[in-house]
Amino acid sequence: MTKFQSLRIRVTGLLMAVLGLGAVHAQDRVFEDKLGAGDTVRIQVFQNPDLTLETRIQETGFISYPLIGSAKLAGLTIPAAEKVIATALKSGGFMQQPQVSVTQVQARRKQVSVLGAVAKPGQVPLEYANTRLSDVLAVAGGIAPTGSDTVIVTGQRNGEPMRHEINVAAMYLEGKANGDILLAGGDVIYVHRAPVFYVYGEAQRPGSFRLERNMTFMQALVMAGGPTARGTEKRLRLHRQAVDGSAKEMSPDLNDMVQSDDVIYVRESLF
Repeated sequence: MTKFQSLRIRVTGLLMAVLGLGAVHAQDRVFEDKLGAGDTVRIQVFQNPDLTLETRIQETGFISYPLIGSAKLAGLTIPAAEKVIATALKSGGFMQQPQVSVTQVQARRKQVSVLGAVAKPGQVPLEYANTRLSDVLAVAGGIAPTGSDTVIVTGQRNGEPMRHEINVAAMYLEGKANGDILLAGGDVIYVHRAPVFYVYGEAQRPGSFRLERNMTFMQALVMAGGPTARGTEKRLRLHRQAVDGSAKEMSPDLNDMVQSDDVIYVRESLF
């Protein structure tokens, strides 16, 4: 290889990076996902705009591409698909060193399941390759009022089981955008019911209530409308389940924290 050829290859690589044809951000291309029938891909060849093509992979797994005819892309990762097309262009004598870029534009064959406390549970198609958790929750109508802030996402990555517990509220309130993960076909999103506590006895509105973070017994009593004219906030009784499953009875302080499934009894005033 001459110095001129070596320099040309280096310049070509640099231009590919600048133009975004060869170097794409790792988080924007999910390499572990394989292409399949129904996917729409965009194929580009550096310095050959006439070979730019956006096409859909047929049910047979093949696409039709200029010069090389048909190529099977279904079942291949994006880098493998790029290599197949580049090899075909080179072996056909059309180019010496083709620089091929394949981008997955739409992934119609892939779906995720959204279960639990959402407005519209069911199957959600991954219309685009870079669909994130927030996108699918929006399509599902968002988390229901009875739903928890914590979402569980399960699936597979690189053949290994994957499980994430993500606090959706923290993604926005605390700026934890890394929780807004990329989804892949077959993922399952489960929204558990929100933790609740119960108030009965001499309360204005006895019943079950959603437990908010860092809620005190004073705040819980306010949610229940406060004590009736016959009740008092000074003699609350708490029934709490212990780790071993047994029930414990205690007298909480108004500034203590409420826990999930606590049962609060507002007693009658003695005077």
